[in-house]
Amino acid sequence: MEKLLLYLIKKGASTMKASLKSKLIILSGILLLLSGCTEVEITGRKQFNIVPDSTMNSMSFQSYGEFLSKNKLSTNTEQTQMVKRIGSRIQKAVEQYCKTNCIENRIAGYEWEFNLVEDPNVNAWCMPGGKVVVYTGILPIAQGETGLAVVMGHEIAHAFAKHGAERMTQGLLVQMGGLALSTALKDRPEQTKNLFMQSYGIGTQVGMLLPYSRVHENEADHLGLIFMAMAGYNPEEAIGFWQRMAAQKTGARPPEFLSTHPADQTRIQNLKNLLPDAMKYYQKQWED
Repeated sequence: MEKLLLYLIKKGASTMKASLKSKLIILSGILLLLSGCTEVEITGRKQFNIVPDSTMNSMSFQSYGEFLSKNKLSTNTEQTQMVKRIGSRIQKAVEQYCKTNCIENRIAGYEWEFNLVEDPNVNAWCMPGGKVVVYTGILPIAQGETGLAVVMGHEIAHAFAKHGAERMTQGLLVQMGGLALSTALKDRPEQTKNLFMQSYGIGTQVGMLLPYSRVHENEADHLGLIFMAMAGYNPEEAIGFWQRMAAQKTGARPPEFLSTHPADQTRIQNLKNLLPDAMKYYQKQWED
């Protein structure tokens, strides 16, 4: 983001004799970048996002409803209740954190929902507004409530940090030539809907997980550990869960620098490095 801002400033300086229209375009670009620069709580990472939460939540609720109408909810009462219980605990932890730190706007408009669907794929995701889906295929790897809390904390972290909105912003700038979201929705509704689904990890085949960038994955790991710890789940379980996930992979694995996800051992080592901080939140739950 800083590089793009610097480029626009230099561009503006080099076009002092350019037309008024050119100057206005450059100035608008600089103002757009400045207005869209925010910071992710806890990690402190700078991010660029110009997508309104209210619009994203609205699109999310519609897409979530469509997904549920086309997929079968689990009839296993015990497993379904476990998903809802974990979700409720993490929801309360996130809400309390936001309230304590006066950042309720980060989750403004959320209408939390947690569902378990019958699907053998090893998958789970969270859309804007707290719309979570867990697939039954991931339960054997989770091996219980704490293991599943690792998964759900990670996915909720993606939504909390607005990773999809960042990708949506990039898509509007790159794929649609910088169109405002309202204009894109009006003039290119189908293309914009597809961009939304891709940005939030849902592929053209509904339910197909698309990978986040390594930066987003690492940040979701960090936030996810803390969220599950705040909810009273031992974050140390994350190591075992990701080790089991790594064991599920078959065939040749691409080098880390060619992958959007961290290599298994890199991810596990990063989690180990983050554990001391997350354990402070976990231990605090028992002290209180």
